Amino acid sequence: MTIRVVLADDQAVVRGGFRALLDLTDDLVAVAEAADGVQAVEAVRTTRPDVVLMDIRMPGIDGIEATRRIAADRSLDRVRVVMLTSYRVDSYVFEALRHGAAGFLLKDIEPDGLRAAIRDVAAGQGLLAPAVTRGVIEEFARLKAPEAAGAERLGVLTEREREVMALVAAGLSNEGIGRELIMSPLTAKTHVSHAMTKLGARDRAQLVVLAYETGLVRPGGR
Repeated sequence: MTIRVVLADDQAVVRGGFRALLDLTDDLVAVAEAADGVQAVEAVRTTRPDVVLMDIRMPGIDGIEATRRIAADRSLDRVRVVMLTSYRVDSYVFEALRHGAAGFLLKDIEPDGLRAAIRDVAAGQGLLAPAVTRGVIEEFARLKAPEAAGAERLGVLTEREREVMALVAAGLSNEGIGRELIMSPLTAKTHVSHAMTKLGARDRAQLVVLAYETGLVRPGGR
């Protein structure tokens, strides 16, 4: 299966580098390019890609707002947005994850790492670079208190779903959750899916953000 990608970055040289890389990869293809957020949203609506590589900082509408618009469009539910940044710890990344991004990548990522990341997120395998992304979420979760109504919001979940959600926030894969709770990876995936549906989370990244925002887990621990 060919994975269709939209490249959104205000620097033509960056887009050209990514396109050249995709052109050399049999199962990846760039279907459109965009130089700002407005163009990115329009390109996504027109081409319906599997993955968007979205620069955070762009003129006009930035990558965060473009991601929010894409995530809010129910007809684009299958599109996964991966944020591109030059900074390992970036407050904008946290906001992007809150608004629907599936994860983020540093622009200096090695070619093989980029290819693997695109394939992973297209296959629905969840949070990209879990250790790094979790670190970003933790860093900025420290700056705000948990929601006062956090416990009430989590009331829609079963006890098992809360346990699974906490383990997702700890960076565990479905396989890791299965080992921790003595269940199959498929059962773990089902619990994750139920938690996302009940909480209105677009993907695992938003589930991690919600785990911190509601106080289910706290920075520095589960």
